This record gives sequence, C-alpha cells and structure tokens, in this order.
Amino acid sequence: MSNALIIIDMQLGSFSPRTLRYNSEAVVARINALAAKCRAENGRVIFVQHDGPEGDPHHPDESGWHLLPELDAREGDLTVRKTSCDSFLSTDLDKVLRADRIGRLVICGCATEFCVDTTVRTALGRGYHTTVAADAHTTAERPHLSAKDIIAHHNATWADFISPAGPAQICDSADVEFI
Repeated sequence: MSNALIIIDMQLGSFSPRTLRYNSEAVVARINALAAKCRAENGRVIFVQHDGPEGDPHHPDESGWHLLPELDAREGDLTVRKTSCDSFLSTDLDKVLRADRIGRLVICGCATEFCVDTTVRTALGRGYHTTVAADAHTTAERPHLSAKDIIAHHNATWADFISPAGPAQICDSADVEFI
C-alpha cells in the first residue's frame, strides 16, 4: 500500500495578522519534515488549496491563494484545488489516490475544525487508512474554545471515529512512518 501526505490549506490567506493560527511556525516546520520523510519513502505529497469565491482572500486571483513561502513545495508534488471544506468533494483527489494505489493517508494542515476535520472524516468513510499528525494541524482561537483545545478535541475524536478503515491513527509528526 502506498502513502500520501495531504497538506490542507496552508495558504497565505489563512495566515494573516487578522487570522493568527496556533503554533503556526512549528506546524510549518513539522509539515516540511513530514514532506521530506514522505518523499524519502517514495510517497506522494499533495497540497490542497482552497479556491474561495470572488472577494475572498483565497480566491485564485488573490495573493492569499498562494501557499506559504516557508513550505517546502517541490516539483513533482501534486496540487488539488477545492471549493468546500472537504478535500474530496468535487475534486479529483480520490481519483488521483486510487490511480496511484494509495491506501494510507497522513493528513495535516489548516484549519483543524473545518477543512482538516472534514477531510479526515471523508477519508475514513472512503476506507483510507488515515493518520493525523497530531501536532501538524492548526486553527485560530475561537470565542467559544481555544485553538489548543480545538486541536486536542479533534485528535481525540478522530482516534475513536467509527469507519470502514477503523479510527484514525493519531501521533506526533516525529512518530509518523511512511511504510
């Protein structure tokens, strides 16, 4: 079974001074380390980018659509463009994964309770063996809950999620293995 690293919405529009993300510098460093590890094991690195509507910072014509410059994106990495929280909905992600016979996904990125959560749940529902790098996804502080608590809650929820492939495996990025 082949592996893919799915990096969700690590775009400039999500990391402005107006939209501060929890522990973002460390998250970017961990994502870069995961990408290097994935490539070294001949896995597929896939960047998912949100295409927002006109006027949105994530609109493809806006500077916020571009990936963070600190990310180690390389030639040969794939890009999937999406228009909803779900990286699978109305995209070719599933088709690409199946064509490459990828059965195991490692998921990371932004924002934990929206696009990361929806993608994790859909991946599990489609039968993909899914690992979430517990320390390589982020979100913003919310009025009702801290970013740290949102991240902890989702890591715990995914670890107990009932699906055809079982729950997600949750581990720190340093412990992720691309086998």
